[in-house]
Amino acid sequence: MGWLSAIAIFFIIWWVVLFTVLPFGVRSQHEQGEVTDGTEAGAPVAPRMGYKVMLTTAIAIVVFALFYIVTVVIGLGLDDIPAIVPDFGAVEPARE
Repeated sequence: MGWLSAIAIFFIIWWVVLFTVLPFGVRSQHEQGEVTDGTEAGAPVAPRMGYKVMLTTAIAIVVFALFYIVTVVIGLGLDDIPAIVPDFGAVEPARE
């Protein structure tokens, strides 16, 4: 795997992890009972984005390391996953 491919894969993993981490610990203004005039009641009170970016980066590093180990070190790829649908072209039809 080239370094540019590794950066691209890490970037994709990071964004997917970010969208899974974003809702952690979010309390809306409505839940807190402190709705600020001119804002949506569902807006978060304290989103803690710095913490979430650091948590996302840490999780993405672990996931990327697992991906790297499985694909580069062990050498598994998509071709190693068994086919779900059987190959019907390999079976000859019965002749009468």
